[in-house]
Amino acid sequence: MLASLRLLPLIGLLALPAQADIGEADRLFSSSVQELRQNRLDHALHSINSLLERHPNFRLAQLVKGDLLLARARPLSTLGNAPGAREQQDELREEAKARIQAISNPVDASLVPEELLHVETDTRHVIAVDASRARLYVFENSANGIRRIADFYVTVGKFGIGKNREGDKRTPVGLYTITSFKPDSELEELYGIGAYPLNYPNEWDKRNGRNGHGIWLHGVPRNTYARPPKASDGCVVLSNDDLKNLGRYIRTGQTPVIIAPSLTWVDVDSLSTARDELQLAIDNWRKDWESRDTASLLEHYSPDFQAGAQRFQAFAESKRRVNASKNWIKVDIQRLSIYRQPGDKDMAIVTFDQDYKSSNLNDKSRKRQYWQRDNGRWRIIQETIL
Repeated sequence: MLASLRLLPLIGLLALPAQADIGEADRLFSSSVQELRQNRLDHALHSINSLLERHPNFRLAQLVKGDLLLARARPLSTLGNAPGAREQQDELREEAKARIQAISNPVDASLVPEELLHVETDTRHVIAVDASRARLYVFENSANGIRRIADFYVTVGKFGIGKNREGDKRTPVGLYTITSFKPDSELEELYGIGAYPLNYPNEWDKRNGRNGHGIWLHGVPRNTYARPPKASDGCVVLSNDDLKNLGRYIRTGQTPVIIAPSLTWVDVDSLSTARDELQLAIDNWRKDWESRDTASLLEHYSPDFQAGAQRFQAFAESKRRVNASKNWIKVDIQRLSIYRQPGDKDMAIVTFDQDYKSSNLNDKSRKRQYWQRDNGRWRIIQETIL
């Protein structure tokens, strides 16, 4: 009877990597799945029991245990043959698919997200969420480049991603910064052991009329281990254990968070090519500014450029007037970072420290620019002083 178990079609695809970079619960879950693949059901039950001893509120493991016990009496056709609410079982099947995909089809460790074109040296870690895989990845930034060091299962908005308005139960897409930390003493039980608020809506969201607030990375109620892949009101949700581990990599006010429909994974050489193209565009913009050739400088700006309430025409008139009053200009750029806008290969987010010196004015500021590729040329469409 046990040999006839067909728990989940995806299990037959499983080939567990020797060095899978996944969280503890996923690692324990993967062991039981591997044994299911080998039809070693007694061993699988033992592994599931071990998992539940550590995480008794892991509902997916409870469901698998129920199936394994039921398999002693009759063959099973899919995950969730044991009695239970259909909606909850469907949600747990989706969680199982996401977790098994991370095990059976992991992202090649040599690849990096194209969204992380150039991370400034002061940024130690970057967080990237891939909604299509229900995964959150942590990257370490060092002199040797970007390296993936952690990988967690996550939940996103009930209606997916692409947030536009308050209450749409979607998770935003873009580049955000973790602004602070809220301990559990300040939170309702829904948010688990803590929360890291994000700066949604950012300047690009506001320009595009997106609203809403309270988008956080947070934990789960203590009566469960994890939530289904799509179940939040727009936040990115981790198990409490994973949120605690994630906290080791977060520096509030500094750690960037990329949220993407699907991360674009590329080899390092491809990343260098895209990065060099943008860095050249940025450097040419800087040189044309120093030249005081206002016509050449303005070629680097989109006709749709906006800086706060100022539009392109007012900006152009201001530049012509200001540059005419200068005998010389020097512009130095430091702490440069370049991120690809998630889901848009023709949009890049550029942030840097600007040290501006001229014959009659010196000024230091930190800027964020959105560069858009139009007919093969990169131009600035949005600029904000941070």
